[in-house]
Amino acid sequence: MVNMRDNESPYEAQMEEPLGRVSILSYGSGHMLNDITSSCWFTYLLVFLTDVGLSPGDAAVVMLSGQLADGFTTIFAGELMDRFGHFKLWHAGGSILVAISFSSVFGSCVPCKLMGTNSSTLETVGYSTFAAIFNVGWAVTQVAHMSMVNCMTSNPSSRVSLVSCRNAFTMVANLSLYGIALLMFTLLQSVSVLVQYRWIAYVSISLGSCFVVIFLVGTKEPGSIQHSTDKNLSRISWAYWFKRVLYYQVALVYTLTRLVTNVSQAFLAFYVIYDLEMPQSSKALIPAIIYVCSLIVSVILQETRWSSWRLKLYFSAGAVLWILSGLGIVLLPSRLHNVMYAISIIIGAANALMTVTSISMEGVLVGEDLNGCAFVYGSLSFVDKVSCGIALYILESYQGTIRSNLVTAFGYSVTRFGLGFVPAACSLLSAIVAYTMDLPDTRRRPLVEPLLA
Repeated sequence: MVNMRDNESPYEAQMEEPLGRVSILSYGSGHMLNDITSSCWFTYLLVFLTDVGLSPGDAAVVMLSGQLADGFTTIFAGELMDRFGHFKLWHAGGSILVAISFSSVFGSCVPCKLMGTNSSTLETVGYSTFAAIFNVGWAVTQVAHMSMVNCMTSNPSSRVSLVSCRNAFTMVANLSLYGIALLMFTLLQSVSVLVQYRWIAYVSISLGSCFVVIFLVGTKEPGSIQHSTDKNLSRISWAYWFKRVLYYQVALVYTLTRLVTNVSQAFLAFYVIYDLEMPQSSKALIPAIIYVCSLIVSVILQETRWSSWRLKLYFSAGAVLWILSGLGIVLLPSRLHNVMYAISIIIGAANALMTVTSISMEGVLVGEDLNGCAFVYGSLSFVDKVSCGIALYILESYQGTIRSNLVTAFGYSVTRFGLGFVPAACSLLSAIVAYTMDLPDTRRRPLVEPLLA
C-alpha cells in the first residue's frame, strides 16, 4: 500500500502537524484588545458622550459614524488581505489605530484643544472622526486575526483549538472590562464620572496592548494554504446567494439577533442609573452577570449536535426568554430595582441561545459551498453593523427631545423602550422568521464558533 504522506511536500506535512500550546495561546491572546475595547464601547460610549456634554443626537451621530466605518471596512479588509497577505502587519496596524483612537474618544476632544474652542459641532466632528478611525482599526484587526486560523495549520484539531482559545480570551476580556469598571466606580467615587470612564478606557487599552505584544512575539506569520483540489474550484458568484430564500432568512435572523444584543447593551447603563436609580457600581455588576450567564449557557451549547429542529427550538426558546425579559424591563418600577439582577440572568441565557443558534444557521446556509463563505459572513456582518448603527442613532436621537428619565407619550421612557420593547419585538420577529426556514436536516459537529463574533 502506498503511503499517501509520501506524496506530500514538506510544507504540507508541516501544516498537518498539530500546533503546540504556546502557539495556540499566543494566537488566542491576539484579539484581547479588540474584545475589551468593544465591550467598553457598546456599554459605556453613549453614557460617556452625554455626560461629557454632547446632546443625545450628537452622541448618536458618533456611534453611527463608527458603525458605518466598521461595516464598510469589513468588506474591503478581507479582499486586501487575500491579495497581499502579511496578516501580522495588518493586525499590528489595526491595533495601533484602536489604541490611539480609543484613548482619544474617551480622553478629550483633540480638535477642540487644537482649535481652542469647544463648540458642539466641532466636538461632534472630533469624536465622530476618532470613532470612525477606531472602528476601521477594529475591523482590520478582527479580519486579520480570524483569517489566520486556516493559514496557520491544516490540522482540524488545531484549528478547533485556535478558535476555542480565542473564545476563552474573549471571555477573559469581557469579564476583565467589567471588573475594571467595578473597581474604578468603587475606588474613584470622589472624582467625576468622566474621570472614571477615562481610567476604565486607559486601563483597558494598557491591558489589551500587552496581549497584542504577546501575540506578535509568539505567533509566526502564516503562509497561505492552497491544496491542489482548490484549484479546480471556481468562486461562487454573489448572484447565487441572492437567488436563495434561505440567505435572506438567515440574514434577517442574524441581524435581528445582533440588534437584540447590541441595542440592549448600549442602553443598559442608562436604564439602571436613570430609570431604576441604582448605584454607579450596577453599571458594571449587571452587565457582568449577563455575560457570565451567557458564557455558562454557551459552554453547555458547545457540545450540542445541531439539527434543523433543534436550531429552531433553541432559538425560539431564547427569543421567548428575551420577550419575557423585555416585558419585565418595561414594567419594572424603580423601587423594585433589585429584581433587575434576576432579569439579567434571564437576559444572559437568552443572548447565548439566540447568538449561538443564529451563528449556527450561517454555517447551515454555507453548507459545502466553502468558496462562497467569505461573501456570506462578510455581507451579513456588514448588514448587522450598519443596521445596529442606524437603530442606535434613531433611539438615541429621540433622547434629544425626550430625556431618558422622562416618560414618553406612551408612558415609558425612551430608555425603557430601547432596552425592553425593541429587543423583545426583534426577538418575536426573528422567531417567526426562523420558524419559516427550510433548513437542511443535517447533523452538525459540536459548535466551535465564537459567541461574540
